Amino acid sequence: MSPRQPTPAVPPEGLPESPPHSHPLRFGYGTNGLADLRLDDALTLLADLGYDGVGLTLDHMHLDPLAPDLATRTGRVARRLDALGLDVTVETGARYVLDPRRKHGPSLLDPDPADRARRVDLLLRAVRIAGDLGAHAVHCFSGTLPPGTDRDTAWKRLAETLAPVLEAAASAGVPLAVEPEPGHLLATLVDFHELRLLLGDPEPLGLTLDIGHCQCLEPLPPADCVRAAAPWLRHVQIEDMRRGVHEHLPFGDGEIDFPPVLAALRDAGYQGLTVVELPRHSHAGPRQAELSLPFLHRAATPAPSDGRTTAPEAIAHRVEHRTSRPTHQTPRPPLPSEPAPALSPAPPGEPSAIQEGSTP
Repeated sequence: MSPRQPTPAVPPEGLPESPPHSHPLRFGYGTNGLADLRLDDALTLLADLGYDGVGLTLDHMHLDPLAPDLATRTGRVARRLDALGLDVTVETGARYVLDPRRKHGPSLLDPDPADRARRVDLLLRAVRIAGDLGAHAVHCFSGTLPPGTDRDTAWKRLAETLAPVLEAAASAGVPLAVEPEPGHLLATLVDFHELRLLLGDPEPLGLTLDIGHCQCLEPLPPADCVRAAAPWLRHVQIEDMRRGVHEHLPFGDGEIDFPPVLAALRDAGYQGLTVVELPRHSHAGPRQAELSLPFLHRAATPAPSDGRTTAPEAIAHRVEHRTSRPTHQTPRPPLPSEPAPALSPAPPGEPSAIQEGSTP
């Protein structure tokens, strides 16, 4: 099945249409933030709320990629997505889908070739699933640097393990969108370009840009990251976040100014899904999904030419979320010539970008 054609976006009632020269943004929600729901219930919820698509994380409870009869189950999901009018991106960041004891293990960087092969097999399955679903991209990440492994060796392993996945992606006509992940070998946009050049800039290789990660550790502000990444952008994840702390937050609980970010995506002509990524909020997943889409629609509304604000509710939402928390000063993002800040460990009980702190 070829990738789905974007469904024409209809602006929410009361919001103006996007300017004719720009592309309307299309929003999805990640199933890793709806882990307590059956997959069909999650898809129905998102369609009912008005989402354009879904970021489908392959996991034991959502289209298990390792369980029997995968082709038949994938066909059922494809038909359900079609019936609901939902587009899809396939994500591969499930915590324990391969190893019940190691979060995100094994990785593409593991010393044991057999372990690396297990991760490659998962990605090859994801590519086949994406082709059958008509997905816009397959998401993946590098993994953390294993103890005792030097960076040069790790980069070599990453290039070698991704080679067969890129071949499969090219055959399926589905981009492989690598995500820079705090704490991983491939952690920043600079690292993505190192991989791209190491591989010889293959056509199927694209980028997953997580807007929160830009706020967390990139030297440029998130909107500038979007502009810098635009030529390679194949998938976008979005949530709020604070500088130097890798914790995925609901909109309004962090420091990101979203209207410039969404304007940059729109002006870049990005037509893939922009997927809400709240993997630690499944306990409140339906409510977060309900709140997130109106916030994004308001933040994506272009300002009128006279400069007046058209989305006061977005500001009010931000203030409401912050009044109950201690105030903090937003650090200035460093200039492009400055190094990215060191990631400070989060308070006890919160995820951080230390070695085991990849995607929460």
